Amino acid sequence: MPVITGISKYKGMTYMIEFEQGEPAFLNFEIVSAYNLKAGVSLPLSAWEKIVFDNEFRKAKERALYLLDYRDYSYIELYKKLEKNYSEEICDAVMDKMVELGTINDKRYAQGLARTYMEVRKYGYYKAFQMMRQKGLTKAVIDEALAEYEEGTYERLYELVERKYLRYLSDEKGGNKVKNALVRAGYSYDVIKEVLRDIEEEYESDDE
Repeated sequence: MPVITGISKYKGMTYMIEFEQGEPAFLNFEIVSAYNLKAGVSLPLSAWEKIVFDNEFRKAKERALYLLDYRDYSYIELYKKLEKNYSEEICDAVMDKMVELGTINDKRYAQGLARTYMEVRKYGYYKAFQMMRQKGLTKAVIDEALAEYEEGTYERLYELVERKYLRYLSDEKGGNKVKNALVRAGYSYDVIKEVLRDIEEEYESDDE
């Protein structure tokens, strides 16, 4: 049974806890205060293990909130960040807390990514899907977020070609490069052919 022999401020909000035997421990002041720790207190081993867990949980939670201050994360992304420094049990508990607080919401995160990839970057479905999977999102969540963009594929691609690739379509070599670039951007070959055919017809008629 650990017996505390002394408590002293170590650095910032961290306090050093000394025992009759063994190495000292370092706890945040909030934990020291919450458990009313002081010299002379004897702790059952189970109680001390709970204190250590709560201290680690607090640190991991603060780390998670710090990361989320800078950008959104999917559940899996944030979990992987935390597991570099904390146990599986701590990570599970912190992630449950993040979901409870609403700071982690994969559906909301996916909707934001879908907007960025489809409306701003003008990616095709396949590229957007791949990028979102790399963020740790599930297929079901991604499909739901991308569903609203299915009908506008032709229009987005048309706008993209006009804005970025029109000057390369004057010869066959340039046209092939554009097709390859659009495939890499995530568009199907069928819609690429359709858009390029329509653009060619439109600009040929303009030249007459």
